[in-house]
Amino acid sequence: MAEILVETSARHIHVTREHLEILFGKGATLTKKKDLSQPGQYACEERVTIVGPKKSLANVSILGPERSATQVELSATDARSIGVPVVVRESGDIAGSAGCKVVGPCGEIEISEGVIVAKRHIHMIPETAEKLGLKNKDVVWVKMETDGRKAVLGDVVVRVSEKFADAMHIDTDESNAIGAGPNLKGEIVKEL
Repeated sequence: MAEILVETSARHIHVTREHLEILFGKGATLTKKKDLSQPGQYACEERVTIVGPKKSLANVSILGPERSATQVELSATDARSIGVPVVVRESGDIAGSAGCKVVGPCGEIEISEGVIVAKRHIHMIPETAEKLGLKNKDVVWVKMETDGRKAVLGDVVVRVSEKFADAMHIDTDESNAIGAGPNLKGEIVKEL
């Protein structure tokens, strides 16, 4: 049985240096609040408001480090509530996705694309992938044994890199649907 840690990834934004300075002022830098499970990734003290056609989401966390493109990751519920299309994509695949306004304490930006619902995925180091007979971009199922809400999630993309730590990421909608708690383990199933 191949078990993987299942973590909930709440709404957040990744920003470019240029956008960070517009939102927080010239020379602004990201302030690390806490490290995340993926090496080199961290939640920041800085927060922004995401504005859609219908409403806004305040207090959205920025994740560091800075990126080459600004990207907003929401749950499908969040996207619908602010009035933007639900576009399910892998992180970084933002071409043709929805846009929004982002407001910080010093300014605001309008992005024409970059709002996605992250496709559920597993970060995996090469050694684990080889042991399990998996490769980058494979798609698997993951079975979770939660109290009263057992589930099997499909369309889970395996992402393999020596820069990762082994963990599956689901959004808050998926987490709530299966009753996920801390230290949840899922069983990777290649086919049902």
